[in-house]
Parts: sequence; C-alpha cells; structure tokens
Amino acid sequence: MSDRNQCLKENFIHFVKQLNLPSLSCQLTPKEVGLTPSALVDLFETQVTSRHLDLHSRVMQKQGQSFYTIGSSGHEGNSAIAKAFRANDMAFLHYRSGAFTLQRSKQVDGQTAIYDMLLSFAAAKDDPISGGRHKVLGSKALSIPPQTSTIASHLPKAMGAAFSIGLAKRLGHQGEMPNDSVIICSFGDASSNHSTAQGAINSAAWAAFQSIPMPIVFVCEDNGIGISTSTPHGWIEANYKNKAGLTYLTCDGLNLLDTYRVSQQAANLAREKQQPVFLHVKLIRLLGHAGSDAEFVYRKQATIEANEQNDPLLHSAKILLDNHILTVDEIIDLYENMAERIEKIAEEVVKKPRLQNANEVMESIVPPSIESLPNLVSETKRQALFQHEKHNLTKPQHLAKLINWTLLDLMAQHENVVLLGEDIAKKGGVYNVTTKLVERFGKNRVMNTLLDEQSILGGAIGLAHNGFVPIPEIQFLAYVHNAEDQIRGEAATLSFFSKGQYTNPMVIRIAGLAYQRGFGGHFHNDNSFAVFRDIPGLIIACPSNGADAVKLLRTSVKLAKEQQRVVVFLEPIALYMTKDLHQEGDGLWTFEYPAPAQQSVDAATHDLATNISKENNASEENDLAVAVHGDGTDLCILTYGNGYYLSRQAEKELVKKGIECRVVDLRWLAPLDERGIIAQAQACKKVLIVDECRKTGSISEAILALLCEKSTNDAHAVQRLCAQDSFIPLGSAAYHVLPSKEDIVKIASEMCLTSTKAHAKAKA
Repeated sequence: MSDRNQCLKENFIHFVKQLNLPSLSCQLTPKEVGLTPSALVDLFETQVTSRHLDLHSRVMQKQGQSFYTIGSSGHEGNSAIAKAFRANDMAFLHYRSGAFTLQRSKQVDGQTAIYDMLLSFAAAKDDPISGGRHKVLGSKALSIPPQTSTIASHLPKAMGAAFSIGLAKRLGHQGEMPNDSVIICSFGDASSNHSTAQGAINSAAWAAFQSIPMPIVFVCEDNGIGISTSTPHGWIEANYKNKAGLTYLTCDGLNLLDTYRVSQQAANLAREKQQPVFLHVKLIRLLGHAGSDAEFVYRKQATIEANEQNDPLLHSAKILLDNHILTVDEIIDLYENMAERIEKIAEEVVKKPRLQNANEVMESIVPPSIESLPNLVSETKRQALFQHEKHNLTKPQHLAKLINWTLLDLMAQHENVVLLGEDIAKKGGVYNVTTKLVERFGKNRVMNTLLDEQSILGGAIGLAHNGFVPIPEIQFLAYVHNAEDQIRGEAATLSFFSKGQYTNPMVIRIAGLAYQRGFGGHFHNDNSFAVFRDIPGLIIACPSNGADAVKLLRTSVKLAKEQQRVVVFLEPIALYMTKDLHQEGDGLWTFEYPAPAQQSVDAATHDLATNISKENNASEENDLAVAVHGDGTDLCILTYGNGYYLSRQAEKELVKKGIECRVVDLRWLAPLDERGIIAQAQACKKVLIVDECRKTGSISEAILALLCEKSTNDAHAVQRLCAQDSFIPLGSAAYHVLPSKEDIVKIASEMCLTSTKAHAKAKA
C-alpha cells in the first residue's frame, strides 16, 4: 500500500507544476477582502508550515521520536481565521488548529512556533507550554489555553470565558481579558454531536436570547468525517442555521479569501453586537485521523485521491497564481524550503531531554502560588451586610446558616468571588443555603444558571480564566456525574498541561451524601464521592458541622485565591438543619459564628493542602488537619460527614459500656492528613473506620491501606463499617443500607469487649 504521507507531500509539487489545480468556489480578490499580496503570501506560508509539521511528525513517529500525530492537514485554512482576530482574543482550539496557532504566533513578537511545536511532538521537557507532558496547541503569550484530544469538552469553558467578558465590564473587574475581547472556540463536525458541545452552544444562545452579552465565535471545522464515521451531508447547517440566539455564517475553508472574509464578519458581529456566532467552515481531512489510522480501510482509494486533489494548499496556490502574486517556481521553492527548514530544526529538537522522573512529571499538578493581601471588611459594612440577621448573629446556628453567613463575608471580602448554579438566587437554593446573597450582592455576582451541570462547571472554568474566583454549586452530588469531565478532564488538568501558566481556581460546592430520611431516593442521597478521589491535585473538604464549615470554606477560598487550586466542598445535606446531637433541644450541633478577623482560615488544613505533593501530608501532632473529640485509648473511630455525627452519638453509648474512645473527623478527604490519622490510630488499641459511602470504592479502603502500610497497629485491630454496595432506595428503606448509630455501637462493642474478655480469660 502506498505511503500517503509521502504521496501527499509530492503531489503538491506535481499538481502545481502541471497547473492541475482545483476550481475556486468564489471569484474574490485579495483586495476585495482586505488582504495585501504580502499578507496572502504570509497566510500561504503558514499553511505550508503547518502541513510540513504534520508530515514530519509522522516521519518522526516511525523513528520513535514523535508521540502524537493527529494533524491539521486539510484544515490549514484556519490560518485565515487566526488573522481575522486579535492576538489577545482567547482561543480554545480544536486539535486540528495547528495553522491557527502558527498564524497567531506571527502577531506576537519573539515567538518560535515551529521549534515549539516540534518540541511538543517530541515530548521534550523544553516544550514551553506543557513541558513535555502532552502534544498540545497552547501558549500563554498567544492567549491559547492548552487543549488535548478533547471531544468538545473545551466548549463549556469557552462559553464561560465569553460570559466573563461582559460580567467583568458590568462589575468593573479588571480581569485577564480586555473588555472588548472575543472568544474563539474551534471544534470538529463530529464533536458537535457530543452533549458537551450541544450544551455549551445552547447555553451561549440561551444567554444571548435574553440579551446577555456573549461575544464568542464557535468555529465548526467540518471535514465531513469523525475518524471513520461520516457526518451526514447538510447535518451541521440543518442543526445550527436557524437556532435562536445564534448567528450562523458559513465559508469555504479551502479558500483563504472566503475564509478570511467571513471570519472578519464573524469577529465583527461577536465584538460589536456581543452575540454568539456559529462559523461553519467547510473543508476536508487529508491523511487518516492520526498516524496509526489506516484510512484506506474505510475510505475508497478514489475518495482519498480526490481529496488530495482538493488540497487547500492547491487552492491557495491557484489564488496566488491567478492574482499574479507568486510564480509556480516561487510557490515550489517556498514549499521545499519550509520542508528543509523543519527537518533541520527537528534534528536539533530530538536531542532535547524528556522528563526524567516522577517528580518532574508531577511538578505542575499543583499550580504556583500568588500573593493576595487580606481584605477584611469594616465593621460598619458588616453590620449592614448582616442587618437581616442582627438578632441571630450572636446565637449558635446550624450548618446551613453558618455556610450562608460565611459566603456573605467571603463575597464582601473578595469582590472577584462570584456564585453560579441552579436556583441559587432569589430562591436561595434548594435548602436556602444561598438565601439573601443576591439581595446583598446583585444578580451579577449570584447567578441563576440554566439546568446544565456541564455549563455550570465549564462556565466556572471560563470565569476563572478571566480572574474571577467562582463558587459554582451543584445541586445534588448525583448530578455531578452529568459533568464530571469538566472537573476531571478540564479544570484539574489545566495546570498540569500548561506548566502552571494557566489555572482555573474555584470552589465547587456540592450538596450530597445520604441520611435524608429517604427523601428523593438515590438521586438526592448519593453516598459516593469516588469520582473525585483519583483526580490528581483536586482538594476535597467535607465539614460535618457548622463550626468546621466556616473554617474549611474560608480555607477553600483562600486556597483557590492564593494557591489557584480547584476545591470540591462537599456539604452533607442531612446535617444542614440539624441542631441537636443526643436529644431534642440539646442544641449540641449548633455553633457560634466567628467573624473573619477572629478566624480567617483553618491553618492546619491550609498547610496540608499546600503540601499535597509531599509524601507525608502532615502537620505537627498538635496542629492537625483532622479534628479530634475525646482522648480515650480503647478505640479510635475514624470518620467524616454524617459518620462523624453518628459516631459522636455512639460514643455516649460506648462510654456507658466502659469503652473510652476518641472520634476523629477527617474533614479533609483529599489530601488525607496521613500523619494525623496514624497518630490518632496508634494512640488506641482498636480502630474502627466508619464510612457512610459504599463499601466498594469508599475512602475507607484508602484509610485501611494507609494503616496497614504505615501504622504499628495490629491489622486485626482495625475494622471498617461502610454502607452496603447499593443505591439508596426511597423512604425508610434507605436506612437498611447505611451505617447507623446502633451499628457503630455493636461493632465497637464487639471489637473492644470481646478482646477484653479474651485477655481476662487468658490472664486467669
């Protein structure tokens, strides 16, 4: 079978020499679209550069020197799209946007785009965007956040970034983007079918339909095929041409003049009208999906050859020749010289070192810290802020109320903190946790979103790109699974793939866990957060009571603002309104609210999180991230959330049985305070892990492994009590599959009293 890579390379020269060039779709001149002859040559040079980078990457792959061969061949017309926009218009790019990146690099001084791309192909440590972690199109200087092999997962954050531009203007916020910026977001025709793309485009149109500024151009690069699956002819146009809130434009992506003309129109519409535009770019894909993709298996040879004769570089050559800008020889010389140049640069690039060890690989998982001055609000302003609560402010309160007050103070302290989520404004959220916030800070800082978790989280990422610290709310833990890739594949990876140059700090509030008296069944009582636990760099906090919620939420915002971290703040719904611990009216689960000047953050958990990359994530023994109740040595109960509440109830029963125990609230579920856990466990004869999540995949597995690996406790002295491997049913049946106070007392008694009797018997 012929080497299509080499054929494509040689065919260009052959067709140009023979003047066997395709017919142009429209008879435009460079002058008519605002391009000088030299500008057109410049665009053509970009196209040629992108092509030869693609071709040489596949040569390098065969030599074991390149590790990523999804190229841009056939899509080189997006160089004209780049030229139609400003260099500081943030661009979230499709992986076939190599020519766009190269053209934009010409708009910014000091760029070495060819060298940089080859470094990326070779996974060289000197790659300026990812440091050898992935072949990505990205650059801080070029306002291109890095993207990997995304299937439209970048569209929600592009939508959020577009929304942030108008929001920054309304709030007087000096963000990362100029107030007249436009967002560019490119993707393929196959990707447009993904729910993530559908949701993001719908969200942008939904906002625009309500006259909310949304300056974004969605660039659909339609080559008619997704790997091997054809896109039905007319499908993209039929879907988007008449969509409410969206302006549809189309161009011939093979023709530089038409592409530039329509791209300018799209840029002007988005910038001047502040409206979303759908730019449908019709082009072709040359070569297979990637180097390993044998295109001849699913495409007829005649189709492959017909595409190669329709090469966008041949279209550009015809435009140059028809307009007497370059001769045949000049076109071929430019083409051959660029190939030679890239080969020579590649010879040097392949000598560059790659990442040498795990520490080098992981050093950008945690973003760099930035300075942030404390900003305490005056007492006069706080009195006005809490006017509606002035009679309650000195009284102990439950968890939901204390979270609400903490958000009030945080939003007053930090003007770039914004909230977004379903029903969080006037309604105050399902459980009134955000009540009165919109009255105090307005609809531009407390925003009701449409019912789409992908858009909520993607929107938050986009806001963070523009200097905001978003606090998105996911209404119930079970709902996050609709959008988990926005955390796993986008938010948490950005620092890693950009060497910490790009970050998206945020605090994601999620109401979850079980014990709601069976209300709503599984979808409102999801008792597993396993989806978060294996995401590198992600921080998870889970308060069991109002006092800790204040500390941890303030800490979480500080971590987002100063450490640029992504934090999941998991709130136990069943404990929101809980006031009593042992009996009705005892008020033991209500707590006083400390003003920010009294207690801004939880120092131990803050230190723990900033040391996440260290092997032993520990604070000193007297400065623990875990919270400890009691000092008994018979039994250590390790738990969190509802489990801590139940364990505190059980502790009272155990004392009556002569079992002295300490109850340890983990509070910080990622990273775990390993030394704090081990220190408390080793101080006791027995250890019981109480985990309200399902036995399989629960955090109890990690704690048990930790104790086995690093504790001196007898392995037989450690047990765990977990929820059953079941979804949560409706009504009272829910309690059949969840740990209870009675279960804790029973197992703890068996552990401690059985061993005591055995010891007494042996002694006798």
